[in-house]
Amino acid sequence: VFLGNGPSGICLSYLLSGYIPYFKRDSVHPHPILQRKLEEAPDVSILDQDLEYLSEGLEGRSHSPVALLFDTLQRPDTDFGGTAESVLTWWQETDRAIPHLVLGRNAPGGAWHSIEGSMVTLSRGEWMGLPDLPFKDWLKQKRRGLRNNRATAEDIAQYYQHYVMKKGLQKNFRCGTVVTSVRKVSAESISKHAEKDLQANSDSLWNLNEKSAEVFQVDGFFKTVEGDKEPFSIYAENVVLATGTYDSPTWLGVKGENLSYVYHQLSALEEAVKNNSIGITSDPVLIVGAGLTAADAILFAHHCNIPVIHVFRRRVSDPGLIFNQLPKMMYPEYHKVHQMMKEQTAACAGPYECYVSFPEHHVLSFGKDKKCILQDKNGCQKVCKISMALVLTGSNPNLSFLPNNGIGLAVDNGQPVSPKRNPIDVDPFTYECTQDKGLYALGPLAGDIFVRFVQGGALAVASSLLKKANKNPP
Repeated sequence: VFLGNGPSGICLSYLLSGYIPYFKRDSVHPHPILQRKLEEAPDVSILDQDLEYLSEGLEGRSHSPVALLFDTLQRPDTDFGGTAESVLTWWQETDRAIPHLVLGRNAPGGAWHSIEGSMVTLSRGEWMGLPDLPFKDWLKQKRRGLRNNRATAEDIAQYYQHYVMKKGLQKNFRCGTVVTSVRKVSAESISKHAEKDLQANSDSLWNLNEKSAEVFQVDGFFKTVEGDKEPFSIYAENVVLATGTYDSPTWLGVKGENLSYVYHQLSALEEAVKNNSIGITSDPVLIVGAGLTAADAILFAHHCNIPVIHVFRRRVSDPGLIFNQLPKMMYPEYHKVHQMMKEQTAACAGPYECYVSFPEHHVLSFGKDKKCILQDKNGCQKVCKISMALVLTGSNPNLSFLPNNGIGLAVDNGQPVSPKRNPIDVDPFTYECTQDKGLYALGPLAGDIFVRFVQGGALAVASSLLKKANKNPP
């Protein structure tokens, strides 16, 4: 059972549906050592080879060796601007398919359906694609091209839905599901009635291996078309956590943050503009944060001529600031926001109207009269009258369905799970949780943030599950 039907879950479903990757004969990979390794066993699928051996020595923009391996097999020289074809060929071997279910709240594509459709992706469009169906090819069928090599969120969401249909994976997907609990139970404790169901069909999704002393019980409910909640319980030997991080926006934890004019999602600003509840003559919108979502909010407000007060804790020149890591040519709009942050501070008026930045400041409190108190690093305070506030400082995964919110699974098991600071502790070559065998974590939960790199985790999980199911050829 997989929890989450975003790119991680879709990619893993493809691999477990009997689609097996092999090294394409006569292909030449630009990495000579990897090429030599691939030529050693051309008739053995990548899933059945030693992933640690293949990925040894690879370098790139991910800390995961398997993520780098799968990425370089699919896009051999993409980081150098090259367009070399994938060195993989895909064979469907139905006898190696492993029955599975993919549970998700939305349509296949996960959180991509919750993002404003016109938003442009940070990553290049071709990096958003899944195995054996290049995103560029799909876009060409729509008679569309990539803007500045990047795609819109709406395109991505549609592509993921199309991928599931095109590859015949829809039978594995259950959309409109909410999981409320995942816990281990002894196989003996499952009711006789459930056992009867489990044994009725040996090929059933619910079939348990007799050797399993413990299994996972996954509880939740389906949302029906009529709006009813239909409860379910599923028993599985293996559970894959692929729920991403879009669920719970981060709160500042300051006084007044729960007032009705304080929001934690960009969509609130879009809604307010649509309803004409804010406009050119309104008091400024306060935007808190210095990431890309905050930048998107600033660009949107700037486009609508809505005044903005921008508050963030870091220095503008801080190398950890995302803007200082993006190439200017590829991301001109984010470079513009960075310029505004530098040139139009409260201490120094610049050329941009309707915008002022407060670097190295934080919010002390929000008042009922829509007055917000800011404080700088020296303790000096300033009161601002605002129309609404957007706190856009990131989001956290919602793991409320796990015991103790999954804290015991994290690298630092005394702190909450956080993709960047404290991901779930997994084996780097199987992605199985070190603290709980049979439980796997994929994507941002395991520290893989970008779509191009989450797929390596799916490769690792598929390889591990095929070994467990004895579906690896000798």
